[in-house]
Amino acid sequence: MSIILDIQSLNISLSLPTGTLHAVRDVSFTIARGESLGIVGESGSGKSLTALAIMRLLPRGANVTATQLMFDDHDLPILSDEAFAKTIPGVRIGMIFQEPMTSLNPVYTIGRQMTEAAVAKGMLSAAAARKKAIDLLDRVGIPDPEARLDQFPHQMSGGQRQRVMIAMTLMLDPDLLIADEPTTALDVTVQAQILDLLDDLRRERQMGMILISHDLAVVAERSDKVAVMYGGEVIEQGSSNEVLRAPAHPYTQSLLQAIPHLGGSPGRLGSIPGTVPSLMRPPTGCIFAPRCSHSRPECFTARPPKRAHGGDHLATCVLEQPPTLHNHVEALLGSGAKDGAEDVLVAQNVTQVFYSRKGLFGPKREIRALDNVSLSLKRGETLAVIGESGSGKSTLARILLGLSVPTKGTVSMLGKEISTLSGTERASFVQPVFQDPYSSLNPRRRLSEIIARPLELRGEGDHASRTKAIEASMELVRLPKRLLHTYPSQLSGGQRQRVAIARALVTRPEALICDEPTSALDVSVQAQILNLLDDLRAEMGLTCLLITHDMAVVHQVADRVVVMYQGRIVEEGPAREVLANPQDDYTKRLLAAAPRFEPELEDAE
Repeated sequence: MSIILDIQSLNISLSLPTGTLHAVRDVSFTIARGESLGIVGESGSGKSLTALAIMRLLPRGANVTATQLMFDDHDLPILSDEAFAKTIPGVRIGMIFQEPMTSLNPVYTIGRQMTEAAVAKGMLSAAAARKKAIDLLDRVGIPDPEARLDQFPHQMSGGQRQRVMIAMTLMLDPDLLIADEPTTALDVTVQAQILDLLDDLRRERQMGMILISHDLAVVAERSDKVAVMYGGEVIEQGSSNEVLRAPAHPYTQSLLQAIPHLGGSPGRLGSIPGTVPSLMRPPTGCIFAPRCSHSRPECFTARPPKRAHGGDHLATCVLEQPPTLHNHVEALLGSGAKDGAEDVLVAQNVTQVFYSRKGLFGPKREIRALDNVSLSLKRGETLAVIGESGSGKSTLARILLGLSVPTKGTVSMLGKEISTLSGTERASFVQPVFQDPYSSLNPRRRLSEIIARPLELRGEGDHASRTKAIEASMELVRLPKRLLHTYPSQLSGGQRQRVAIARALVTRPEALICDEPTSALDVSVQAQILNLLDDLRAEMGLTCLLITHDMAVVHQVADRVVVMYQGRIVEEGPAREVLANPQDDYTKRLLAAAPRFEPELEDAE
């Protein structure tokens, strides 16, 4: 296969008020026609910046150098901005961005945005472009695609907007597709459908693809080659099978040990200590050395060599032989609900009906978000609620928190009906932990103020007792006291989510309702939070209702599972039984669509 993209020694630096950020250093890789390269790594590793450099979408002031940056027969650095804009973006290289709401124009219809470029460039007539747009929307799983062309972005869900972005990128039949976290906002069934479509198009059109993701299971299933990035460098690369089945770099091994799996018995996950280092100055030694359990003195003083481990498998490490990956797994500490445990939260025959109408005088339409749902959450238990977008999970969570009143049915907390409780009483029973730790914390408040806020709203205690409660809550989530007076912007993603959990626990509620608490986090940070939830179950008998679409997370932490589909509970039972032997066809489809990755490990002596 001919090479379509050849990048050698790519360096990207950004000028900041505090100095120069050396964001990407000495990155090299090639992609052939019809080949897929997966780029994995934690946030801040330089994955997206590498992709943006190819598309000339870096911020102004960014300095980009490379010994070679060839796309097909184009030497990209010598092209003028005008020539590049006319010949490369969209037509030859397409890019799917991570956040669809910021990539779609809110004042234009979906149809206009999808057909505009093809018509403007003279590639298709207006009628042909509309026909192709309908076909692509259908292929990415948008129901009633012809009617959707006349809708605006705000009239679609996040997952549907992401599918529109994917279809729009494919309108111009690019030779190379750059997909930056293309399925993050999608359910597992839709994710599988989209990835199948991209695979089909790649083979049909011999299209090259760069798949940027933090989901190693997706990359393992869908990529021919893998590049692992850390701290702005590619520290390991090679075929997908070589890198992910027989990793040579300690960082890649650490990532694999942090992934929860659907197979086997759940256990404590491996986590990487520390945080990604500052990139304000080029490293003198190995960039991973401060967090590496195999580091040597020379790792801190000299740059590590690139070593070949057979074929095209390269790793940047001083170790001549890779450390052995063992399958010894520590048992979980939490034990779940005890026999005869009381019900903390009970929903009985809950129905939630919404009404909408098309146009000012259109007929009223009934939308049944929840249909006769009943469930109970016992003390010390972790109950997972799974299902696709629109299945009613978030509506149910709002009702259980007392933020919405159901059309029919009742919710009770420790035997008291929720409608009879004040907001303060409800807050003492149950607290939420939200999906995104970046937006759920006030950036202008210090940690001490954020965690103390529930106590202040309830008027509990004086300054001394509140400080004591804050410190106890921080200790529970393993946050050091020295962070008390820092701001959220000064913390890592995992630390922010720990703050959100500490805030929820400071009033010692009876239960937590966690809405996708790890989906916005990197693999290694997710492992820290899942281990923390296990610690809290062991130490304080944490009762938790967990909303998620990640089956591996369910297997890792849940005692029981409730599967929801179109507002109804279609299956319920112990987590291991439901995941190992599902009875409902919908549950079977969810499990079949979930990406799976089981690395090859050796038995520990």
